[in-house]
Amino acid sequence: MAEIGFYHLTRMELGQVLPQLLGRTVAAGQRALVLCPTEEVVKALDKALWQAPEPDWLPHGTPSDGDPDLQPVWLAVEDDAPNGARFLFLVEGADTPRLAGFDRVFDLFDGNREAEVTAARGRWKAAKAAGHTLTYWQQGPKGWSKKA
Repeated sequence: MAEIGFYHLTRMELGQVLPQLLGRTVAAGQRALVLCPTEEVVKALDKALWQAPEPDWLPHGTPSDGDPDLQPVWLAVEDDAPNGARFLFLVEGADTPRLAGFDRVFDLFDGNREAEVTAARGRWKAAKAAGHTLTYWQQGPKGWSKKA
């Protein structure tokens, strides 16, 4: 079973939060797959990762521009993790029926978009029913706080 963390964004946008979490992932020697709902989101996050001030450089690739074997972070709309990722980041409502093979899952959703909050609640219920270990984090004035 995977360990799934739900990250409720309330103060910062995905393009600001994701580089920080991915930077920690890479620093820990892990590989990540960022699963996006559309190619447009892949392109937007690719740009955001190149422009992120911290970490100042975050190696990553996409199916249109990189060799997955060389990339610790892979942005895609398919959940096959060709870079051997053990960490899965679900963004902007992306969902996957395949959690097998991932040690950790980060489900990031925008608390300012009711549709994303509602969808995240549905994913929480399904993951709980499937027996996964769940945590819930919410952004607050001083950073992340664990709520469940």
